[in-house]
Amino acid sequence: MGRDPPGPAEDEAPGAAAAAAGAAGREGGGEEGEGRARGGAEAGGCYLALCARPVQFEKANPVNCVFFDEANKQVFAVRSGGATGVVVKGLEDRNPISFRMEDKGEVKCIKFSLGNKILAVQRTLKSVDFLNFIPDSPQLEYTQECKTKNANILGFCWTSSTEIVFITDQGIEFYQVLPEKRSLKLLKNQSINVNWYMYCPESSVILLSTTVLGNVLQPFYFKSGTMAKLSKFEIELPAAPKSSKLSLSERDIAMATIYGQLYVLYLRHHSRTSNSTGAEVVLYHLLREGSCKKTHILKLNRTGKFALNVVDNLVVVHHQDTETSVIFDIKLKGEFDGSTTIHQFVLPPRSIQPYQIPVAGPASVTSQAPVPCKLYSSSWIVFQPDIIISASEGYLWSLQVKLEPVVNLLLDKGKLMDFLLQRKECKMVILSVCSQMLSEPERGSLSVIATVFDKLNQEYKKYLEAEQSYTMVVETGLSRSNPLLKRPVRTQAVIDQSDMYTHVLSVFTEKKEAPHKFTIAVLMEYIRSLNQFQIAVQHYLYELVIKTLVQHNLFYMLHQFLQYHVLSDSKPLACLLLSLESIYPPAHQLSLDMLKRLSTANDEIVEVLLSKHQVLAALRFIRGIGGHDSISARKFLDAAKQAEDEMLFYTIFRFFEQRNQRLRGNPSFTPGEHCEEHVTFFKQVFGEHALMKPTTF
Repeated sequence: MGRDPPGPAEDEAPGAAAAAAGAAGREGGGEEGEGRARGGAEAGGCYLALCARPVQFEKANPVNCVFFDEANKQVFAVRSGGATGVVVKGLEDRNPISFRMEDKGEVKCIKFSLGNKILAVQRTLKSVDFLNFIPDSPQLEYTQECKTKNANILGFCWTSSTEIVFITDQGIEFYQVLPEKRSLKLLKNQSINVNWYMYCPESSVILLSTTVLGNVLQPFYFKSGTMAKLSKFEIELPAAPKSSKLSLSERDIAMATIYGQLYVLYLRHHSRTSNSTGAEVVLYHLLREGSCKKTHILKLNRTGKFALNVVDNLVVVHHQDTETSVIFDIKLKGEFDGSTTIHQFVLPPRSIQPYQIPVAGPASVTSQAPVPCKLYSSSWIVFQPDIIISASEGYLWSLQVKLEPVVNLLLDKGKLMDFLLQRKECKMVILSVCSQMLSEPERGSLSVIATVFDKLNQEYKKYLEAEQSYTMVVETGLSRSNPLLKRPVRTQAVIDQSDMYTHVLSVFTEKKEAPHKFTIAVLMEYIRSLNQFQIAVQHYLYELVIKTLVQHNLFYMLHQFLQYHVLSDSKPLACLLLSLESIYPPAHQLSLDMLKRLSTANDEIVEVLLSKHQVLAALRFIRGIGGHDSISARKFLDAAKQAEDEMLFYTIFRFFEQRNQRLRGNPSFTPGEHCEEHVTFFKQVFGEHALMKPTTF
């Protein structure tokens, strides 16, 4: 198992073309199969898996050569130099491209431009051939020789749909391809002795190994027709080399983007400090401006053959001897020695999840049991960031991180949250961890629960602030002067109050498993955390607290929470309190006090109460503020009738009769009040004799 160049065999050719790990094998490719990753106990907490839908291609054999293009993530199967066919397949693009080309000698390297419009093929050390794949364009090859005399082309990289870089042993040549003219134009070249090169398509950076030992690396950055030379840097070798020959191999270097920053990863097989055993991965942070700095060291605590991938911002190190892998997260806290941070692996070593290869062939034959795939095979070739190719079996996979098994392997909940919050697909796993820590048998202590809530709300607050800043810039019109301004992306790490309420807290309170004191403490802990990060608490969380208190008859606690403003004032909360009046009479006054503090318009409060059929509460409220002489009798009688409660209707009707008597000396309604239908209804139900008689003094 190796990276580009592949395999543990020392004599294999360098360059992307070496993916033709030419293990002779049975011919025949077949359509993309769907492999199965075995789950359950067998998987034993495996947190890495090969993707379920790999790209399947014709196995490497003496007739068929296999190549991989890291920029387009495409695998090329070239039969007989292309004369009997070339098949191109990619992880992103599921439709294979098939074509033939003239056999003009052994293919060393083959890649499409970005967008698959131009094909470049290297067959000699001196030139690269081009073929347009543009509709209505003639299928004629054109050739570009390298400009530097006596130089040999080590390989080439497409940096855009029409720009290409030749890397020779004497420097680099940057060209623009003009497909209509079937020619190339030299944009820039740079002379430098080159041992080997590496390309990171995500950041458009080419890294050249220079000097006799090979440990001085020179990066170049490419963007829309320009080439920039970045600061060169030196890789610290484990010990002073005994002879002046190439000491830094391409297989021990990788380039990858981690948390949006470009790093050069160096696999150092022996630590520089004598007291430390085992290999380590040293990370150099490559900046566009300024010098490259050594920032992190990942301790492997073992020796042997390793390969590197980067998945979901995690550095994955595969170890062939033990057939296990470990992961490192440079965002997690490490041991800082003043200049670099030393990290241990996050989780115990585990194998990639067992994988079964489906048996290809007609449906009648495929009833055979799938074949287990040989993991960590010596024919595996690893490419950045997350590609694993088995040329001998004819499969290309992307590597994936599974978060569910991590939950049982990382028992420190605080560290687990730090880890999960950085992952792409984390929301449902985080919510499930929150539910678990509130339930038996994994119930956590309040301090652990508080830590988890704080970590979630810190992330939530960050997003809210970014959203607020963006809105402010847009509203003030400053966004026009900054066209690069983008709306903040809401990642899965943003767990808001509705997520917590829906998936965790409401479910937790409904279960009624936990002692009520614990339930209330948890709810209050979440509210405390929101307040700590100055996040406005949504009323439904307060309602959940009140309902829980009422269920357990904890009215004294409810009174205290309201009195000391532990539960913040809001209209929905005031309405909820009014509805509790029948079981807890002081709730009425608490509610009115809250509404007064909110300076809410009185008629608005009445409307809210009537809409909730709280007719008596509305009437008491109006009386409490002294507005009962001017309110519409019809509005209240309508609401009382809709409530379908005859005694309620009688009470409300009698109240307004008494008001009429007091104000006008007669209990009857005037025509202007439009209460005729209610008077008729009253007579039908209670009889005419029940109407109030005018009283005279």
